[in-house]
Amino acid sequence: MRHKRVLIVSPHFPPINAPDHQRVRMALAHFQEFEWEPVVLAVDPEFAENNRDDSLLATIPSDVEIHRVRALPAGVTRRMGIGNLALRCLPYLRSKGNELLADRSFDSVLFSTSMFPVMSLGPGWRKRFGVPYVLDFQDPWLTDYYKDNELQPPGGRIKYALSNMLGRALQPRVVREAAHILVVSPAYPDLLRSRHPELSGKDFTVLPFAGAQSDFEFASSSNAQHEVFTKNDGLSHWVYAGAAGAIMEKSIRAFFAALKLRVDREPQLGRCLRIHFVGTSYAGAAKARKTVRSIAAEFGLDGIVDELADRLPFLTTLRLLADADALLIFGSDDPSYTASKLFPYILARKPLLVIVHEESSIVEMVNRTRSGVVVTFSSDETLTEIAAHIGHRWLGWPATELRTDWDEFDKYSALSMTRCLCAILDSASSKKVERIVA
Repeated sequence: MRHKRVLIVSPHFPPINAPDHQRVRMALAHFQEFEWEPVVLAVDPEFAENNRDDSLLATIPSDVEIHRVRALPAGVTRRMGIGNLALRCLPYLRSKGNELLADRSFDSVLFSTSMFPVMSLGPGWRKRFGVPYVLDFQDPWLTDYYKDNELQPPGGRIKYALSNMLGRALQPRVVREAAHILVVSPAYPDLLRSRHPELSGKDFTVLPFAGAQSDFEFASSSNAQHEVFTKNDGLSHWVYAGAAGAIMEKSIRAFFAALKLRVDREPQLGRCLRIHFVGTSYAGAAKARKTVRSIAAEFGLDGIVDELADRLPFLTTLRLLADADALLIFGSDDPSYTASKLFPYILARKPLLVIVHEESSIVEMVNRTRSGVVVTFSSDETLTEIAAHIGHRWLGWPATELRTDWDEFDKYSALSMTRCLCAILDSASSKKVERIVA
């Protein structure tokens, strides 16, 4: 009996360096164990404006079938005000998807991407080929967060408004006809059901991001090296690796306020401590801009805090985490925030300080695995209050002995998460409908 076959639509796929392919990338090594054959549909990196990271290719099993499509060149479409890769690649994904679905029998389609307009292909493929589809929401398609908090949205207010307008037109049918919806945050089902009351709790599964020990083994065998700092140079190096947009400014400022108080009390700490923020910009290397150093300077910490806005290659980032003396995670003041970086941080086996909203799913995951010190804050707390929480909770950190519960952590491993994903695909595949094209 043949394995079931799933078409995975993941436009941002290695060697494109983007966070929304991580679930698929880590799952690919385990699909066969659960009797699924994955076929990946992605965009050729030549047409993406994200950083290219060829080291990611080493983590992809060599026997995985991958189809890459072109996209309309950004240099041409920007003249018409369209730079979004989802819109530029949509007709090519549709054409290749039509070809694959017509040529072979697929049991399910999985859309795992934050390029939401691409999900609009699902209803058409379901109608034409009878194949059910599953959606993987790693972020909300529609959110009032930036409006409610009076923050500048990514890409500016005009583009964000147009994106939301398109989302309001496409999302209803896409979610209504989906066989199932995966979400990374427990807050997302309520958000979606508030817009689409016809959905029920049974339509959703909360599936966190996973962690893969094999990634660190790839990093070690590749001899990946970084130049952020020199290991064993007599200084204590704390690291935050990831984007640091305006949504994280509250937790970062509170941390700096607490750190300033601690450094004033312990001058020796200021002389031996260096804090490195790496890959802080969402933009590509040519457009990356530093944002954290200026905030650190406001607190008189610019001599301690260093920032590299450009993203490092993935395996190099893992080497950086492994070389650090301690790791930091800063969360958004959005209660639904979760972080794909959490489990790689835990796997680095270093002291971990997490500063997040009290309703974030990160809180439970860190506490259950006993993998770090968690400082929480509520939406209405001031920076001074949050800084006081940090100062109280990190007494003795990062010298605190690690007590990670690895049995508990195993529930979040790539193998365990893929087992859950394949169970969902098994259920979705039973919802095939009569195809209208032979």
